Amino acid sequence: MTDFSYQLYSSRNFGPLSKTLEMLAAAGYAQVEGWGGLYANLDQLDQLKADLAKNNLKMTSGHVGFDQVKNDPSRVIEIAKALGMQAIFVPAPPTPDYREGKGDWAQLAKDLAEAGKPYWDAGLDFGYHNHHWEFTPQNGQLPIELLLGADPRMQLEFDVAWGIKAGQDPLATIAKYKDQLVAAHVKDIAPAGEKTDEDGWADVGTGTMDWPAIMAALKGAGVKLFVMEHDNPNDDARFARTSIDNAQKL
Repeated sequence: MTDFSYQLYSSRNFGPLSKTLEMLAAAGYAQVEGWGGLYANLDQLDQLKADLAKNNLKMTSGHVGFDQVKNDPSRVIEIAKALGMQAIFVPAPPTPDYREGKGDWAQLAKDLAEAGKPYWDAGLDFGYHNHHWEFTPQNGQLPIELLLGADPRMQLEFDVAWGIKAGQDPLATIAKYKDQLVAAHVKDIAPAGEKTDEDGWADVGTGTMDWPAIMAALKGAGVKLFVMEHDNPNDDARFARTSIDNAQKL
């Protein structure tokens, strides 16, 4: 049985965090993925560690913004080691320019590869988590290829649903990047016009994505970290429970 992780960003509008962790443990999760706002203050790490241990949860991975991973690697590594993280992923490009088609992806790819060196040296997995922008050609080049091509050690946390929203065939994408694919975000897309109050996302297994085929392809590519995520649930407990119940059947 797969031990699913849960991106705590999904519950950012609910809380407190201690109650969220209790809810996730009760729902059957064994792992969580952090995001920047949770570990901004090093003084709070001891309490976070205690809350994780109390609920038998491990924070195996975390999202950290590009500026911080680039400018303060010693602190990020300290946070990762303190919380037991094995992987750090940059969750998005650093400025809105990239989302508007104006960013210099080639330079970002070089900077990301340079920024990754301290993390690789520390024995951590390090890489990038996509949205849809990375699959939109810029100056005749695909940003995702630039990002992954800058260093063979660069790893991908594939947000499958965002890839589909970008018009990608998920099975082809998995096959193409399997050598650098170490983690995946497990989410679902509602039928067109539905779940508008949740930005068109759906609980895993209730939407339009072929998760049986996608999960088989991810496992076949050697992915072991599967992170449940919903960008804007109106009920995080419902999303967490429904999604893990359905995903465990895949």
